[in-house]
Amino acid sequence: MQNEIMPNFLQKRAFLTPERPAVYFQEQIVTFEQLYQRSFQVAGQLHGLGVQKDHYVGVLLKNNLDTVIILFALQLVGVRSVILNNRLSPAELAWQLNDSKAVSLILEDTLDETKAFITNQIPSLKVLTKGDLFSSAADVPNILEELSLSDICTIMYTSGTTGNPKGVIQTYGNHWWSSVGSALNLGFMEGDCWLCSVPLFHISGFSILMRSVIYGMPIVLHDQFDVERTITDIQEKRVTIMSVVGTTLTRIVEALQERRLPNHFRCMLLGGGPAPFPLLQACVEKDIPVFQTYGMTESSSQIVTLAPEYSLKRLGSAGKPLFPSQIQIVNEDGSVAPTGVPGEIVIKGPNVTPGYLFRPEVSNEKFSDGWFHTGDIGYLDEAGFLYVLDRRSDLIISGGENIYPAEIEAALLAHPDVSEAGVTHSEHVEWGQVPVAFIVKREGTTPSKEVLEQFCKQQLAKYKVPKAFYFTKELPRNASKKLLRRELREWVKEGRTDDEDHLC
Repeated sequence: MQNEIMPNFLQKRAFLTPERPAVYFQEQIVTFEQLYQRSFQVAGQLHGLGVQKDHYVGVLLKNNLDTVIILFALQLVGVRSVILNNRLSPAELAWQLNDSKAVSLILEDTLDETKAFITNQIPSLKVLTKGDLFSSAADVPNILEELSLSDICTIMYTSGTTGNPKGVIQTYGNHWWSSVGSALNLGFMEGDCWLCSVPLFHISGFSILMRSVIYGMPIVLHDQFDVERTITDIQEKRVTIMSVVGTTLTRIVEALQERRLPNHFRCMLLGGGPAPFPLLQACVEKDIPVFQTYGMTESSSQIVTLAPEYSLKRLGSAGKPLFPSQIQIVNEDGSVAPTGVPGEIVIKGPNVTPGYLFRPEVSNEKFSDGWFHTGDIGYLDEAGFLYVLDRRSDLIISGGENIYPAEIEAALLAHPDVSEAGVTHSEHVEWGQVPVAFIVKREGTTPSKEVLEQFCKQQLAKYKVPKAFYFTKELPRNASKKLLRRELREWVKEGRTDDEDHLC
């Protein structure tokens, strides 16, 4: 049960295997004992700055060793980390900090403009750069020797299909059972080493940190994806597992050319949407094992995974649920859908979030008899393999990033010359999908694509800004005036973006 008590994860790991390497970052190697001592020091500095147990503290940091230390320092004293996506605009970040009732923000030294904007927007928030934190006086911290698995560890925001983003609660128990489920699926072998070039602000990256401490496994941390550095580190640092999305895996396969990954490498854990068949075939030809997965922030990383022996036999499948987890497909009336019949994917397990931060009404809507309603559509085949048909119906997945059309539409509608806006995606060779926007202009106005693009850049993260803007006389809607984004997708597929009968 999640209310069980366990020793503090990092403190226990440093006691069990103090001399074992914990993190490789650039030319630095940190053991678990060193990681604990450095985190202890920073925990004392946090305490000296007034940060206390159960406070919500925003973390806006990049992939580096300092980030790992800060995140574990917060855990040592029972602070709840609000882990922020550093690709968001300052306005988006300020909204999430307000919504989470954060008392402090720790951010990179280089984010001067972001710091100034947030300080101006939220005067009560204590904003600290890493430099401020590391140069401050340290008290003796009150280390949380034990923790309840039901205690909140982290908050990560996820955009909804409507309305504002929601803070997903992730407990220590969620992270513990996610790690256990992954180990029971992938196995855990002596000598395992996980390469992490995915962002630590994503659950895919943060979950690797938690597995490291729980398993006693070193990770190789990269500040960003670099294909040749990846191949070199897999060889030289004896990496056995790596988390990837389709775009990064494609680049690895292409860069290898006639080379092969070493025999000690045993798994590419692939998320961010189904893999194209040619990519899977190329991985088979190069003896690269690929585990396709389905997961989300609300499930603390993967919850369904396809073993490599099924990657071609069950093409398009995400696999079967991890050992502690369950999935069902349900009809609109809540009944269980028959085999092969599409319906909503619902999930259950100790790795599934207890709900959304300060949103009890939304949490109640999402749960039914202990099952979490994902909003995704899929079906199960006769052997219990999951096939995901639509990720939250209109979700755009661009280079592994989730983009929700409603969020972009809301930004566009804030422009005085925009009467209506509809967003969908077009296919992209490198990123998989990119957002495109359809605009109905207000009468008497002539907004240009360049003006709208610049306006979006002020409101949204760069990857959310539409890559094309199309002006149309009207948007497709149903009888109740609901926007039909699936028809917009058809417009793009059929090349009707230049059809004057529909567009102007």
